Amino acid sequence: MPVKKGTGSTRDFSYQILKTKILNLELKPGTKISEKEIADELSVSRTPVREAFMMLAQEDLLDVIPQIGTIVSKINLEYVEEGRFIREKIEKEIVALACELFPDEYKNKLEKNIALQELCAKHNNHHELFELDEEFHQLIFKGCRKERTWRMLELLNSHFNRLRLLRLTNNSNWEIIIYQHKKVFQFITESKKKEAMEIMEQHLRLVVIEQNDLKVKYPDYFI
Repeated sequence: MPVKKGTGSTRDFSYQILKTKILNLELKPGTKISEKEIADELSVSRTPVREAFMMLAQEDLLDVIPQIGTIVSKINLEYVEEGRFIREKIEKEIVALACELFPDEYKNKLEKNIALQELCAKHNNHHELFELDEEFHQLIFKGCRKERTWRMLELLNSHFNRLRLLRLTNNSNWEIIIYQHKKVFQFITESKKKEAMEIMEQHLRLVVIEQNDLKVKYPDYFI
């Protein structure tokens, strides 16, 4: 992706690259980073990187500590639970809407998405599986014409999403995740609202069950 000229576009470029690296755990929780190092790596000036740092700090993905520097924030389990809670409450209602009216175009997209998930699981491609997982849920929002709601949730779920990716990296419950996606799709196509809401709730609570094991395995990643 080329860097465009102009402070605004370069800032956005720097922000997107850094956010992706943080969410994908390429920049691990607790890692110290500097404006100069990032600017040199991205071949941009320090000003847009500084602005990107400020934006990421506002999203609780960076901690700017006086006399120490800028640190990739550790995963805060209180933030994880808050994000998961909000997403569960909203997404149960979204899937209920999908059971009432969901375009065939989006049913086809969900079906293709699940097929790709199975392929990624077969080849142990956890990063792409995570992206497909995100896309699966986003497609339900899009099919219900609630894209702005999805974007709002994404801003609140950065800590939740890092924990989800960490779970997938450990090859944990891939089969269960894909099975539950299949059931969500089935209940949407069969207009079974109650069942769809129940399986979505179970699906979004998987991370609660596994977070303690992950905290033991990666103690330096968590507050």
